[in-house]
Amino acid sequence: MTAQLASPAHVQDGLRQHGYLADAAVGEAVFLADRLGRAILVEGPAGVGKTQLAKSVAQLGGRPLFRLQCYEGLDEAKALYEWDYRKQLLRLQAGNNQRQSTWSQAHDELFDEQFLLARPLLQALQSPVPSVLLIDEVDRVEAETEALFFEVLAENQATIPELGTIVGRHRPQIFLTSNGTRELSEALKRRCLFLHIGYPDAEAEAAIIRQHLPDMSAALSSHVARVLAALRKLDLGKPPSVAEGIDWARSLQLLEIDDVAGNLARGLPVLLKSRSDIDAALAASIG
Repeated sequence: MTAQLASPAHVQDGLRQHGYLADAAVGEAVFLADRLGRAILVEGPAGVGKTQLAKSVAQLGGRPLFRLQCYEGLDEAKALYEWDYRKQLLRLQAGNNQRQSTWSQAHDELFDEQFLLARPLLQALQSPVPSVLLIDEVDRVEAETEALFFEVLAENQATIPELGTIVGRHRPQIFLTSNGTRELSEALKRRCLFLHIGYPDAEAEAAIIRQHLPDMSAALSSHVARVLAALRKLDLGKPPSVAEGIDWARSLQLLEIDDVAGNLARGLPVLLKSRSDIDAALAASIG
């Protein structure tokens, strides 16, 4: 445990200093996960700061961040490890040229850590200092692939058939993010603490905007936040994320627009990403 994670309040204050405005639930989840040595499954709509939470916690603790971006078809070779077959082949050829060896000797020489290519899960376990492991968008992988994570999550180790079990030097602080596109397995969930991050209310979003754009007036940031909240209540194909809201607020500054109500269409393509969503926003007369 580090001093920055000594209490939920310390977590909130520390994250705020690194540009992440965390509420009490976030501070408490990060604190408990650190104390209990458990991973956090962070769920919520896209663009609400789930990935950024892991990055900010890594910055807060001065820890290296190892990130595994999940996708359909992810396998062990990309998540955990694979063998460097080219180096193994060169070693085998060199050995054959020098002497004859038994299969057992050749096996022990070839399946050595020097030929092992560590991927994010194994990199976090092998890190010489405490680290943060981010397993991003875990809901994108197939249910069967989730089993790749279980041993790391529960036992802080990974088993490599040819080499044996590698136990983590330190227990990484693990964050798994999910956009909720599919139901995750109970086996995965029971190995994690759960944290849901939704869209912030207008007051919190205005504070987030001012955090990133300190020269924006309180009145304008509040107005932008109210517009974002109203847009998310519409039946849009893709509601605006927090990050897109910040980009839109910055766009309004660049365009020197102070009156959002009278200029809703200005910079709107920064915020909404389809013609139908833009038409719906303009038709709703939000402002």
